Order: sequence, then structure tokens, then C-alpha cells
Amino acid sequence: MESGEFISKDSGRLDKLLSVWLGVSRNQVEKLIKSNLVRVDGEIVSKPSFKVLPDMKIEYIFIEAKQESYEDIDIDIETLYEDDDILVVNKPSGLVVHPAPSVKEATLVDWLRKKGVRLSTISGEERNGIVHRLDKDTSGAILIAKSNFAHEEISKQLQDRSMGRYYLAVVNYPLKDNVVVDKPIARNPKNRLKMAIVEGGRDAKSAFAKVAQSSSSRELIVAKLFSGRTHQIRVHLGALNRYILGDKLYAPKDVKSNSRIFLHAYLLYFIHPRSKELIEVKAPLFDDMRGYIDKNFSKEREYGDIKSDEIKSYFKDIDTNFTVIK
Repeated sequence: MESGEFISKDSGRLDKLLSVWLGVSRNQVEKLIKSNLVRVDGEIVSKPSFKVLPDMKIEYIFIEAKQESYEDIDIDIETLYEDDDILVVNKPSGLVVHPAPSVKEATLVDWLRKKGVRLSTISGEERNGIVHRLDKDTSGAILIAKSNFAHEEISKQLQDRSMGRYYLAVVNYPLKDNVVVDKPIARNPKNRLKMAIVEGGRDAKSAFAKVAQSSSSRELIVAKLFSGRTHQIRVHLGALNRYILGDKLYAPKDVKSNSRIFLHAYLLYFIHPRSKELIEVKAPLFDDMRGYIDKNFSKEREYGDIKSDEIKSYFKDIDTNFTVIK
């Protein structure tokens, strides 16, 4: 731990000026500021974006960031596909994808580093290898770029949608029809933890197909995304007054009782950056979600192990067999 002070010569954001002065990352500085360890002209400032003016006195107590002990990371993650450029794993629910100031536990990136996996560097140190993400509580297939070449190529595919995923989810009440929801999404103005359908938000389009209904009126559905907005599946289902079992953020109380959200990235597809071959990777359901489906849906077939061709077949006639809601 060390303390110090300096007089600002320039104007700008507090976190940026302090980061340059200390020679450390903005994330480390943000942690200091939010921990009330920084004063400007004698007053504690807790906002990283605070506007500093020339000749202001900045005082700080600098605590060196604790280095992650990778030996302490005890996570079991299944590898689904791997070559020199690409790694696809089956992310468990409850695992955060990459480090952030608010994240205290080990992340997927930490696990990858412990394993010594070579990772792309395009997204910065804390997001090495991460081309796309899954929410903490969502499980399933996630693609990791092991080279910068692969990272750039997969990023292009994310833009033109030649790379994507099909999701399995269990909702609290059956959909009336197969449906496409085409509604813009932005941060919820009343709750910053949530996203919402907001006029003027970013374009977002999702398709939902009915698969099977349980005796208790729960329904297994498949979701296909045509955009990649935060919480997109949950927000668009909410527009239909449907909620995923176990969704503790968006669902009513009677739907939150599961230990986790029953949302799983089941089938991932992409064009291999080098061979240009179409690659499809299926991520097996975890025991909790698989057990629920096996117990509550028809015993005549295994809905917890749907074949890839069947998953894709639900969306073959999307232009004619789906109701569109805008």
C-alpha cells in the first residue's frame, strides 16, 4: 500500500488522469475510487467520471491489485471442440465469462489461463479470447478465439450472423404461436440492472419456436437470435408475457423458484476461419435442466437430447409459419 498526491495539469476524467499518473489500468483505478481511497481538493470522490480541472489536488491511497492464484481455481468445464484457432466449451451456470471490477470470483478467462490455453489479445487483457459472451446464469456453448486471426474472422461472422447459437429454454406458459419479436432494446431507465424494450433503442430480433408442453403447462422452446443484445431472449419473451423458469431478474416470484435459469446455448454454429467449413457444436444440457425436462415432458422421446437437424428445422419456414410482433 502506498499513498501520494499530485496537482493536475490538465482537465479530464478522474479515472483517466489517475491511471496515467500511477501507470496502472483504469479498472484498478476505478476500484480505488469506488473504495473511497481518492480525494480531490480534500473531498472524497467516488465517481470515476468526476471532472478534474487544472490545479486541482488529487490524493490517493494505492492498494496493489491482488493477483489471482490460478492454483485455487477449481472449475470443471467440458471442452466440446478444439483446434489451433478455436475452442468451444460448455459453460456452467453461475460462471462469469471475464473479469470485471465487480466480479470477485474466478471467471472463465481465469480458468483458460490456468489451463495455459493460448488466447487472442484483441479484446484486451481481461477479455483475452472472448469474442462473444453468455450471461453469468446462462449455460451452454461459448466460442473462444485462440488466435487474433480467428478472433477477427469470428467477429465478422457475428456481424453478418453466419455465426450464432440456438438456445433451449423452459418458459412458464406456452406460446400462442411460433413467433418473431422485432423490438428495440436498451437499458431499462427505471432499473439499471435490466434491459427493456425502448423506442429508439438498438435493433433486436428474436425467433421463438414451440417444442413441447408439459402437463403443468410449462413449455420447452427453441430461441434463435438475429442480433446480440444483452438479455435479449428474456426481454423479448417478457414482451409476450412469458418468462424463463428460474429467471430471478425478470420473472414473477412464482417463476423464480428454480436454483438457476433454464436457458442454455444448445447448438453453436460458425464457419471455420481457415478451412471455411461449417462447424456445428452441440452443448449437452447440465443435469439440473436435463433432469427437469426428462421428468416433466413426454417420456416417449428425449427432449433433453434434441438432434441438431431437428433444432434447425423449427426455423425453416420462419417467413411463413411465424407470427411477427413489432
